[in-house]
Amino acid sequence: MLVIVDYGLGNRRAVLNMILRAGGDARLSGSPEDIARADKLILPGVGSFDRGMEQLRALGLAEVLEAKVVKEGAPILGICLGMQLFTGRSEEGHASGLGWLDAVTVRFDQARLGRSLRVPHMGWSDVSVVRESRLLGNMGESPRFYFCHSYHVRCGDDADAVGLCEHGYSFPAAIERGHLAGVQFHPEKSHKWGLRLIQNFIEFF
Repeated sequence: MLVIVDYGLGNRRAVLNMILRAGGDARLSGSPEDIARADKLILPGVGSFDRGMEQLRALGLAEVLEAKVVKEGAPILGICLGMQLFTGRSEEGHASGLGWLDAVTVRFDQARLGRSLRVPHMGWSDVSVVRESRLLGNMGESPRFYFCHSYHVRCGDDADAVGLCEHGYSFPAAIERGHLAGVQFHPEKSHKWGLRLIQNFIEFF
């Protein structure tokens, strides 16, 4: 069973609809019991880092996610804020993240963007596939996805980044480490590219 974690943040229904279009079967749930029974998980998210962690902890989901992902090795896909919560901390706030990746979440460095580029980074952008990836397979070298974010992940190990995007400088648009996968963009808003990515997660993780 594929469970989309419902903790009150993110385009949960849109993610569910994309999974159904991809031929998958999923349940949208904030129940710790459903998450504990899941075979795979998707953690969506829109909003602030601290609010995301606050919601996961208040609903008793941080503990069950830790058990499923870290102890049992259940595959999980983090989307936007969901991927950022995999990191240890964020410049956006003070809460500790889930700490599953050797990474931190940082705000775009405006000094490196120049005057022509704005934050948030919003709209369609190419993603360069820089390493062999189950998540970004069968898409060619530069698929396009829809982004909307002011913060991005900075990996401690560059090998975790399988897809890069350019907004003044390169940042990780997709990460993959074992059963952990994450994307900074929104596959549920990314038409054929997002559909292919969801199919890849369903089939290959």
